[in-house]
Amino acid sequence: MSTPKIILYTNRGCPWAHRAHIALKESGLDYEEVTIDLSKPREPWYLDVNPRGLVPSISYNGNIITESGIVAQFIADAHPSHLLPPSGPAENSLYRARVAFFVDAFFSKVVPHLFASLRAASDAERDDAAELLVDAVVKEVEPLLEDGKGPFFGGSERLTLAEVQSGSFLLRILGFAKPEHGLVSAKLPALLERAPRFKRWAEATVAHESVNFIWEEKAVADKMRAKFAPKV
Repeated sequence: MSTPKIILYTNRGCPWAHRAHIALKESGLDYEEVTIDLSKPREPWYLDVNPRGLVPSISYNGNIITESGIVAQFIADAHPSHLLPPSGPAENSLYRARVAFFVDAFFSKVVPHLFASLRAASDAERDDAAELLVDAVVKEVEPLLEDGKGPFFGGSERLTLAEVQSGSFLLRILGFAKPEHGLVSAKLPALLERAPRFKRWAEATVAHESVNFIWEEKAVADKMRAKFAPKV
């Protein structure tokens, strides 16, 4: 396969755009990076690239692909690797379905409690959000993780598409629980002892270079604090 020309339109502080960075780095693909300022209205040229004005978008040999989950899936499909097997034979399709279900469970059941924590007006509300987050992990996500040789989804020793899709949010869930940030309850690490497989998986994921190489925890936390600060 010839080397594709890839342009990534992104903002490194956006967790959705971060997914594309993880997928591209783990796939070993070279790309040009164009930063989109999310603090102001999008410039007309970028709306020509993506009329929704969102990040990430990629230009792949001149073809525009948008929406973070679709971008990550496309990269994994266009460049088969350890991230995701081809769709056939049937056992591969079953594995892909399990990855998709896992990602859906994480985002539909767990991530909403992260955003509830960010919007919380008090420590008590943040503590409640952390309890609900861990309840969702224990019920919905922990049973989908296997005790295996490797720490990643399905017992893999290498990243999979499950970590590509979720890693930037795991960075925020674990990182924002540090007392210096005050965005997620500091009780969260202790609460996660109830979900040992999830804890192992999350900690391994955020420690991986492909997941954390663009992560600037303090800068992102400061922006989140300013964004969600109560209006007076």
